[in-house]
Order: sequence, then C-alpha cells, then structure tokens
Amino acid sequence: MPVSIRDALNSPRDRQWIQAQYPAYLEDLSQTSMNTGIFPATGEVQTELMARWFADDSSYPLIILKNEQPAGFALVSRPPRNRRDLIDFRMAEFFIAARSRRLGIGRDAAQLIFNRFAGSWEITEFVHNKTAVSFWRAILLEYTGGKYKERVMHGEVHQTFVSTNRQRPR
Repeated sequence: MPVSIRDALNSPRDRQWIQAQYPAYLEDLSQTSMNTGIFPATGEVQTELMARWFADDSSYPLIILKNEQPAGFALVSRPPRNRRDLIDFRMAEFFIAARSRRLGIGRDAAQLIFNRFAGSWEITEFVHNKTAVSFWRAILLEYTGGKYKERVMHGEVHQTFVSTNRQRPR
C-alpha cells in the first residue's frame, strides 16, 4: 500500500497521535542541536504549541500514513502576510517515527505534500542536523531536478524552490 497524507485538522485521533509522537520528535531535535537547549518545548509549552497548530488558519497539520497507519506528521505553514510575496509555504515540522524510517516514507510523503501545496516553498534545517540537511537535499534534488536554491545563514540551511500540483516520476 502506498504512502498517503491526511489532513489532521478535524481529527481528534490524529491530533492525539501527533501529541503522543511530539516528545520523540523533540528528542530527535535535541540530539542534533548539540545540547544547546534550542528545543526544550515540554509540558505546558508543548500543549500551547499543539493548540496553535490546530487553531491557526495558516497552519496545515498532516498525518503521514503507510498502509493506512500513522508513520509520521508534518506541519505546513504559510508565512506572515508580509512575506507571502516571496514564499507561499514553509515546511514548519516534519517527522517520521523511528520504526518507519529508511523505507522511503519520508520521501514519498514530502512529494505528496509538495504536490498538494503548489507554490513557492522554503525548508529550513538546523545546520548541525546533518541527517535532516542530507534528507532534504536528496529530496529536493530528486523532486526539482536540482532546481532549488540553498543558502546558509544564522546556523540554518534554507532551501527554496517551486512546486506544482502535477505528479513527479520517481
């Protein structure tokens, strides 16, 4: 069965799954942040953050499915109105559960997301998160045929590109 994505906005079950996985996501980020304390969102902060994801009309929380079972989540967001002339969408969060990694699920999900939200995109990774930087470079090279821009500033890698809603060959 193929990978699919589902809008989690109106599903209490999907929201609960994301909330249950969020600590593992933060743990992954803390492992790659060189213990700088950049990703300390726990408890109350995490609850408030989740509430914003599901209340903000510029956020699109998604569940990533493999064989109709949750395998990860993504949060696509629209930038502030004053930046929308440059970027339509931003990959705010992207997580594949450990048991579902290295199976192509993340690659397939990213392509589905880019196709669903056609427009100009920005993806940002912490420069020390070598796994994420490598992942997104490989995804974007395949998806865009190398037609993306990358810059490093303020400790982050920023990739920008344009997606369409047409299917891409693998």
